[in-house]
Amino acid sequence: MTAPAPGLAPLLAAAEMRAVEAAWFAAGHDSFALMQVAAAAVAQHARAMLPGGGSVRVLAGPGNNGGDGMVAAHLLAQAGHRVEVVALSPDAGWKGDAARARALWAGPVHPPDAVLPEADLVIDALFGIGLARPLDGAAAALAEAANAGAAPVLAVDIPSGVDSDTGAVPGPAIRATATVTFHCAKPGHLLLPGRLCAGALHVADIGLPPSPSRTWRNGPWRLPEPEPMAHKYARGGALVWSGPELATGAARLAASAALRGGAGAVALVGDAAALRVHAAQVTAIMLREGDAQGFARLLADPRWRAACVGPGAGPGARCAAGAALQSGRAVVLDADALTAFAGADGDLARLVARHDRPVVLTPHEGEFARLFPHLRGSRLARARAAAAGSGAVVVLKGPDTVIAAPDGRAIIEADAPAHLATAGSGDVLAGFVTALLAQGMAAFEAAAAAVWLHGAVARHAGRGLTAEDLLALGPFQAALREADPIGPPPAQPAVQSAGMPQAPSQASIAS
Repeated sequence: MTAPAPGLAPLLAAAEMRAVEAAWFAAGHDSFALMQVAAAAVAQHARAMLPGGGSVRVLAGPGNNGGDGMVAAHLLAQAGHRVEVVALSPDAGWKGDAARARALWAGPVHPPDAVLPEADLVIDALFGIGLARPLDGAAAALAEAANAGAAPVLAVDIPSGVDSDTGAVPGPAIRATATVTFHCAKPGHLLLPGRLCAGALHVADIGLPPSPSRTWRNGPWRLPEPEPMAHKYARGGALVWSGPELATGAARLAASAALRGGAGAVALVGDAAALRVHAAQVTAIMLREGDAQGFARLLADPRWRAACVGPGAGPGARCAAGAALQSGRAVVLDADALTAFAGADGDLARLVARHDRPVVLTPHEGEFARLFPHLRGSRLARARAAAAGSGAVVVLKGPDTVIAAPDGRAIIEADAPAHLATAGSGDVLAGFVTALLAQGMAAFEAAAAAVWLHGAVARHAGRGLTAEDLLALGPFQAALREADPIGPPPAQPAVQSAGMPQAPSQASIAS
């Protein structure tokens, strides 16, 4: 699939990576030559981590990952480093390119239980992206010893014991200081807990051609800019459903975020008692009295392009969500609006299907489990299944947020700071998504851009932030400066991929 933004770094599952390699070899390219290029990248990063003349211990498995390690050991020894190789199969079991790599290494190969002096660097080349079972036996012992040692660890492709597709760590696993992977990063490098094992992630270009992908790492987005002659409704109006009198804060945060995020006009809709509380707190945000039917009538006005229902919505959440979904406007459902459909995702899907317009769901894990109790698997797989089943873009929030579209595309956010784990943060995110939808961005792009913006603002706000700090002009403008200024602004009413930014190059990715 074509990337939603040209600069977003693609991610490949293990089977996809193997298919890329198979096509390369079928075109007549030599597989051992590719191994040598990959091993050279490992050796280069190893030397950058080593003190002058430092020593290296290579932990080698019996497959091609171990072959990478053997070639890297050869190159590092040629460069003057003292290198010891410890292999799970010192003398047997080597096949294909791994056997050629084993033959290239002229030094001794020690068994797993060998007692050796401490090295300055450990290279983990036990298992690569194909491993889908827990480490056990000698491999588990070597991983635990490497973790317990003082030397930094450089993992080849992915830390041994981490599932490259899901980030799962079902047993012992290498906790690397850094990881060198090849061609593209893998989902397991970014999804937790695998991300915590990978350390600093480096993606090495080994000469393979660009690969189509349906999964990407999130990055800076080019955000909408108003036209020179625009007025507030031309920029996009957004309605936010208010909760009851004593629960107004969440909706107010979402509305404030929608205004800060670029919607030209924002109004809170609710009963008179709640609006009186809002009136004491807001100025630029408008207030509109109404129940769910009144909400629907307001949405019939074409000036209101997007609606947000859920933050602090309370008992009226399902009626308000239904009114918004039946209006045909772009809709963001969060918090109480998601819980209101708990176990009734089929009803929600039918409402989503009534109109061809953007719908974005923004659950955290608890809300997701209540809304989609039947879904199992990794975060990436569950988010994709929920999007396909609901017909909506799903933002599965967390420290490794996944944005999934009904057509199978997905984006992983790996850079959001942990300080976002604070009350009201999700309400602000819902407001940012609403703002971008009101300005005409397509649902998948708006959701991913809002998630990136949310994290970028948090990084600039720093430690100790509260949800209100995510709305401060200083951190918000600092985040906007990270967006690539090159290229035209997004087209209206929907963002086209040519208007997206260039994200950081793969070679500069670091977790």
